[in-house]
Amino acid sequence: MSGDKTDLVARGPVLRPGIDAIEAYVGGKSKIAGNANPIKLSSNESALGPSPRAVEAYNKAAASMHRYPDGGAVALREAIGARYSLDPERIICGAGSDEILGLLARAYAGPGDEVLYSEHGFLIYPIAAHSVGALPVTAGETNLTADVDKLLAKVTPRTKLVYISNPNNPTGSYLANGEMARLRAGLPDNVVLVIDAAYAEFVTANDYAAGVELVDASVGQGDNVVMTRTFSKIYAMGGLRLGWAYGPARLIDHLNRIRMPFNVGSATQAAGIAAVEDVAFTSQARDHNERWRIWLTEELTKLGYRVAPSVANFLLVRFADPATAEAVDAFLTARGIIVRQVPKYGLPDSLRITIGLEHEMKAVVAALADFKKGV
Repeated sequence: MSGDKTDLVARGPVLRPGIDAIEAYVGGKSKIAGNANPIKLSSNESALGPSPRAVEAYNKAAASMHRYPDGGAVALREAIGARYSLDPERIICGAGSDEILGLLARAYAGPGDEVLYSEHGFLIYPIAAHSVGALPVTAGETNLTADVDKLLAKVTPRTKLVYISNPNNPTGSYLANGEMARLRAGLPDNVVLVIDAAYAEFVTANDYAAGVELVDASVGQGDNVVMTRTFSKIYAMGGLRLGWAYGPARLIDHLNRIRMPFNVGSATQAAGIAAVEDVAFTSQARDHNERWRIWLTEELTKLGYRVAPSVANFLLVRFADPATAEAVDAFLTARGIIVRQVPKYGLPDSLRITIGLEHEMKAVVAALADFKKGV
C-alpha cells in the first residue's frame, strides 16, 4: 500500500469543473468583540424588523413542527398571488431567492455555457454559474448602474442566462422600465433574463417596475423572463430563508422539477403568509426607509462624503481610496457600528451602510463627522 498522499488524492472523488473556482459567499459581519449590542448595518435587513403578525404565525406553527410542510407551498403562493395580483400557478417558493437563482443556473446552464451579469452585481451570480460549470461573464457599468448596451455587447451564442439585480446591490442604482424593456428585446429567445428584484418593495420611483410586465410579455414569446423576490429585505425574514419567483408556466415547471421537496418549512410558510398580508406594516417599513435614506444621504453629503444615489434600503459611500475605506470601517467598528466592506464587488474604496433606526442613523452621522475631524 502506498503512503503517498498524492496517490490517495488521485483515487478520491473528482471535483466537477468550476467548483474549485468558487469563492464561498461571506455575509456581512454581525459581531464586534467585546460589544454585546453593536449597531448592525451590514446586511440590508429592514430597520423595523418583521411584522408582529408574522412572528405570531411562526410561533403558532411551531407546535406542529413534527409534520412535513406542504411541499407545494400552495397557501403561501396563493397569498403572494393575491397580494401582487399574480397567478399562483406561475409562482415557485424557495429557501431564499438564492435557492431559486441557483435552480435557474442548474436548469439552463452547464459546462461551456456563459452566464452574464453586470460589473457590480450580486456575488451569488458567479457562484451559481461556477456551480454548474458555466463561465461567469461581467459587463461594465456606467455611473455604478447596469448598462444595457454593454450587457448586450457581451451576449454570445454561449450565453444562457442574464442576471440583472434591479435595484442593484451594493450600488443602490436601478434601470428604469424602458431600459429593462430594451434589455429584454435585445436578448435572443434562448437566453433567460433573470430579474432579481430583492429590493423592489423599497422603491418609490415612478419609472421603476419589478418585472411582472416583462415576465407576462414573454409568455408565448420565448417564455424566457423570470422575476425573483425575497422575504429577507422589507419583510425582515432573512433568518427563515424564504424567497419566490414569478415566471412563464413552462419555466416554473422546469424549476419545480429540480427543486428539493419540502424546501420551505411549515413555520416559514405561515410567517410568509402573515407578512405578505400585513400591508400596513410593509408600508410603514417603506416609509421609514424612504425618510431615513434621504436624511442620511443629505447629512453625509453635507459632511463632504460621496454618496451614490440609492432607491433601496442602503447607501454606498465612496472614499478617496481603499485605505481610507478600511480606516473608516475600523473607526466605525470602534464606535460599535458594523457596516459592509465591498471589495469583492469591485468597490474596494466604498462602504455599504444599511438604513436603520433613527438613533442608528444619527450615530453613523456623528461617527463619520468625528472621523472627518480626526477625533
